[in-house]
Amino acid sequence: MRPLHDLGDPLTPYNHPDVGAAVLKPFVSEANHWMVEHHGIFQGYYFWHHLGMDRNTRDRYADSPHYALTEEFCSEYDSPAFDPGYDSNPLGHYKALIHQFFGTNPRTGRTVGSSDI
Repeated sequence: MRPLHDLGDPLTPYNHPDVGAAVLKPFVSEANHWMVEHHGIFQGYYFWHHLGMDRNTRDRYADSPHYALTEEFCSEYDSPAFDPGYDSNPLGHYKALIHQFFGTNPRTGRTVGSSDI
């Protein structure tokens, strides 16, 4: 999820979680879909108070079974990635994983090859 959850950001920065969730929905579990769809609100915990916004907006979802997963994802992976000193792998490191992730048609189960593109 780490290299894919923000894939909508270059196109629509303000609603990128919705775009990312829509693209990933056929490929991920309900929990991961919910996490991607809501991570923007949860990420707000780390900076919205600097903009005069309520950093605790995520608490509206406290009853969700996916709250803890999304909170952990933002705390452990998404928020630290904004640190310029954060040690991360280049995108190419994830190439094989991304091909594996998107390499099967979720509707048919058929492996998608380069000739299908």
